[in-house]
Amino acid sequence: MTDPTVPQPDEPTVPPTRPTNPTPGYASGPGYTPGGTPVPRTNVLAIVAIILGFLVPIGGIITGHIALSQIKKTGEAGHGLALAGTIIGYVLSVGWIAFWIVYIVIIAAAVGSSGGYLPRY
Repeated sequence: MTDPTVPQPDEPTVPPTRPTNPTPGYASGPGYTPGGTPVPRTNVLAIVAIILGFLVPIGGIITGHIALSQIKKTGEAGHGLALAGTIIGYVLSVGWIAFWIVYIVIIAAAVGSSGGYLPRY
């Protein structure tokens, strides 16, 4: 006969495993609970605002403000993205305006210093 205290080879000894999260899109922390906590959806206009903030600053400003309004109403995620797109849009717009003002002043100063006469060919 066999000793009952010694595990037999036909009995696998598998350590207990922690359950994994079977549902994508839901977060689970320590102490898994069925269902988990739903992860809020990111506002699409917030993503568009951050992209347009760099490419077309006026578009970033407009879509950023619209996204902030939608996020306030719906509770979606993306407040930081929308705010960043709006701020980047404002900063780059002011930068472009300053660039063109300086450019025009330099051209006007160059024309003014030549006595206002252009060479004739």
